[in-house]
Amino acid sequence: MVRLIKRLALPLLVFVLAFSACTSNNEEVKPEVVKLAKDYDSKVIQQWIDMLTTVERYAEFYRPCPAARMMGYVGLASYEATVSGMPEYQSIAGRFPNLVIPAVETGKEYHWPTVQNNVYATLFKKFFANVKASDLFKIASLESTLNVQASNSLNTDVFNRSKAYGISVANAVWDYSATDKEGHDKYTDPRPASYTPPVGPGKWVGPAKPMYPYWGKVRTFAIAEADKLAKAPIPYSEDKTSAYYAQGLEVYAATTPQTYENQWIAEFWSDDVLGFTFSPAVRVWAVANQVYAQQNSNLETAVMAQVRSGLAVNDAAVACWFSKYHYNLERPNTYINKFINPNWNVASLTSTGFLPATPPFPAYPSGHSTMGAAGFAALAQVFGEHITLTDRCHENRTDFNGKPRTYNTFSEMAWEDALSRIYLGVHWRMDCEEGVRLGFQTARRVNALPFKK
Repeated sequence: MVRLIKRLALPLLVFVLAFSACTSNNEEVKPEVVKLAKDYDSKVIQQWIDMLTTVERYAEFYRPCPAARMMGYVGLASYEATVSGMPEYQSIAGRFPNLVIPAVETGKEYHWPTVQNNVYATLFKKFFANVKASDLFKIASLESTLNVQASNSLNTDVFNRSKAYGISVANAVWDYSATDKEGHDKYTDPRPASYTPPVGPGKWVGPAKPMYPYWGKVRTFAIAEADKLAKAPIPYSEDKTSAYYAQGLEVYAATTPQTYENQWIAEFWSDDVLGFTFSPAVRVWAVANQVYAQQNSNLETAVMAQVRSGLAVNDAAVACWFSKYHYNLERPNTYINKFINPNWNVASLTSTGFLPATPPFPAYPSGHSTMGAAGFAALAQVFGEHITLTDRCHENRTDFNGKPRTYNTFSEMAWEDALSRIYLGVHWRMDCEEGVRLGFQTARRVNALPFKK
């Protein structure tokens, strides 16, 4: 019996060793369960946009260009931090010299909402370092709340890995932002003493020193240098039969008297007063946030909308300001006061008089028009052009008419945003029409980036 057991033991041992070798050599070790970005909802991004619209409203120096720039870098970081969980997409970091995105650990699970939370928290704390302490506390509180919720429900390794990765990508994008000296370092000097505006008939004359005269030098992500210059405006003329005079007369007629509808539209889109509303670029993300909620968008969809619209408004702001200070076109108020009605006043066109007399930079093209068109066209690339949305950005405001308005396409929003500037009396029609054209062109450049594999 003992000899029989010994005779059977050797073949059994050989079989076990052979099976073990076969298993280790021919069968893959199963990786951790890996979830994709589309397996999660977009609520983490929705919460951070809500935070943005609260904090940016009081952020000094962010109107109007730096907010658009911030959105570009945050949108890029959001995308690069999550693209490994988006199988149909690829990194675009290689298009940007000196941008080095940390790699994920192959086969390891990441909790993409936690990655996003720490991307937004890290960059918001950096971009909004100069806001009041109470707003920095709000940012830190949201970051902590979402991290605690995730850590209580996740494997410790997954949570720690996800948190660390979000922070590392955010820091990499921040370091890349720092290499753009015109935008990163100089945004807190909006009215540099080195700039002297040109003088002459039809040239801009403002109530204060011009704001961000060198913003046209700020880094772009998708547009070429040739894309930054708007088409030439209508030539200046004091002739009452000229096209230029007709533009001034249109602004005057549209505001004298100011109808309820025109006043409502003017106030509804007037996102440009520090401490009163968020900035024009942020309005795009405020609208996007309502779309995410309405569509029950998953995280992948929201990330794509964020990166496309963020890059688009950044580039649109640069192109718009490059053109503004190339042409240095006056605002309608100076022309109307000289040649149509010396008593006409921009500030009297609103129900509460909350607006300044005129924005402190040249007119052509319109910043609202350019950034709005670029941002909304980028969103249309993700959600389709036709979407019915009731915009509730300023609902329940009593200090101006923020009553919700309903739209059926993204283009409709872009055009009403643009034309609202005529009804407010701060832009010529040519400013708005060229701004929309330039914004749409900018969005096409962004939408052509090789996001898809």
